[in-house]
Amino acid sequence: MTRHHPDSLSLMEYSAGNLSEPHALCIKLHLDKCSHCRSRVDTLDSLGAVMMEQQPKVSVSENMFDSILSKIDSEPADAPAVPPAPKMSALQKLLGEDLNSLPWKRQLGDVSVLDITDRFPGQKEQVVLQKLAAGGKAPAHTHRGEETTIVLQGAFADQKGVFNQWDFVVLTDQDEHKPVAVGCEDCITLSVLSAPVKLTGTFTRMLNPFIR
Repeated sequence: MTRHHPDSLSLMEYSAGNLSEPHALCIKLHLDKCSHCRSRVDTLDSLGAVMMEQQPKVSVSENMFDSILSKIDSEPADAPAVPPAPKMSALQKLLGEDLNSLPWKRQLGDVSVLDITDRFPGQKEQVVLQKLAAGGKAPAHTHRGEETTIVLQGAFADQKGVFNQWDFVVLTDQDEHKPVAVGCEDCITLSVLSAPVKLTGTFTRMLNPFIR
């Protein structure tokens, strides 16, 4: 059961189609598993539909209907029906393989990362998968900008609580934490960062100039 959800403004922006592709993906992955937020988005979508209906009507030419029918008649006959392919999740479409089989790169201590920003052409923010080994700790850090994260596997804990699979969290430069993977499996998250993190540990802070 998810306990940490996107805020109302984020859900409104998602419903309106105003979010970037990576941010929309994070919310979609959460919605797929959270009936509470799905219901809220359905309500927002309904409100949006009502507002659209109240917009001034636009007239169309008298021959528009005949033109559409002629195009339909001119199209070739339908090809034989093909059984639908198994439905893939948004995450499977993006990664194409199991999370634990990805080419992870060891970063610091118990943390491994995989930068997938290049899978979102034109994306200005960094999109990264992070894996924290079971029972492991991430270095203490804060954020130079905003970080949106969804838990894809396992769970982690910090001073704000425990974040389980499909939980959603947004952190800013006002937040400093040291995540710990809880449970018996690696914790894997998907994050969208507007700026690199800033290490705050006594020794790790010396590595900040090398973080991009």
